[in-house]
Amino acid sequence: MSVRHTPVALTRAQQLAAGARIDAHRHDDHQIVYAGSGLLAVTTDAGTWFAPGTRAIWVPAGTVHAHRAHGRLDLHLVGLPADDNPLGLDAPTVLAVGPLLRELIFAYTRDPDEDSPERGRLLAVLRDQLGASPQQPLRLPTPTDRRLAAVCALVHADPADPRTLAALGAATGASERTLSRLFRGELGMTFPQWRTQSRLYHALRMLADDVPVTTVAHRCGWSSASTFIDVFRRSFGCTPGTHNRRSR
Repeated sequence: MSVRHTPVALTRAQQLAAGARIDAHRHDDHQIVYAGSGLLAVTTDAGTWFAPGTRAIWVPAGTVHAHRAHGRLDLHLVGLPADDNPLGLDAPTVLAVGPLLRELIFAYTRDPDEDSPERGRLLAVLRDQLGASPQQPLRLPTPTDRRLAAVCALVHADPADPRTLAALGAATGASERTLSRLFRGELGMTFPQWRTQSRLYHALRMLADDVPVTTVAHRCGWSSASTFIDVFRRSFGCTPGTHNRRSR
């Protein structure tokens, strides 16, 4: 795979059409990636991180990554030098974005070529807010064990698949005990936790395409719209309907 090397992570705002991709590349700088609308997915060899409008993704310097837009993406990028790491993080991470941090990102990316004392102070406040942003576990790790990968592929292909881990193991030739150990050891989460992450990722993609909430709930395997709404609210701090209005 060809990986483009762009030494400087530029600060800018741009729009991406639904389904648009930015192919694998890396920077010598850190980068904050934020989508004011739509759903952003950032993929590395280690997995896929996803962020709706209430989240941003921290991409450390040197990380090979690709972007994918779900729905029309209002993309905001903030580059920071490699020696400026206000988060102290060396792996991609999803961060909560409150109203103040959201407006700071908008303001800082509005005129990236401006060089003024005011802009320097704006960046200082933005960095402070980043350092105080809670980390969010919105990630689908990439499995390497072939047995684990086979089960994850089945679930990811059909998020409404109701089969238990034992049944999925029987279909792929692995025991429930082995798979349970692999989920914890390799992916750092239980099977129910991973399946919920997969379902939320699919749900956000569908919501970005304006699929009705009830339809999303059933296509993603929740027993009812109210159950889906409850899980969504606990994960993102708002209902799917509120999320859609913010995304627009």
